[in-house]
Amino acid sequence: MEITHINPESMHSSPAFSQGVLVSGPHSTLYVGGQNGRNPDGSVVEGGLGPQTVRALENVLAVLAEAGADQTNVVSLTITLAGGADANEGFAASAEVWGRHRTTVQVNQVASLANPEFLVEVSAVAVIPA
Repeated sequence: MEITHINPESMHSSPAFSQGVLVSGPHSTLYVGGQNGRNPDGSVVEGGLGPQTVRALENVLAVLAEAGADQTNVVSLTITLAGGADANEGFAASAEVWGRHRTTVQVNQVASLANPEFLVEVSAVAVIPA
């Protein structure tokens, strides 16, 4: 088994965590760390839950692409919403970026995320054939 940490140059870099972790074997499993509405320069997307959801999913797609995958490889998404955000607003915004790829989804509601400006966090698990 080989473990590769995925940190695309097009994304904000953190010394505390990897954006994704690729586990290779007969198939590869990619674990995409929680992505927020953070631009490549580290700034937080303005405009509320919809725009932050779009950016978070674009960040997930960037990690997938870096590992040679796309949303069709995703088997699970975990979406965490902060401060009573409306999940339907986030789902509506996600269609333009994610398309109609259906996967398992877990949605959690919390009081706040690590940065009080974040309204959503999206993590993913993808399986990539060898």
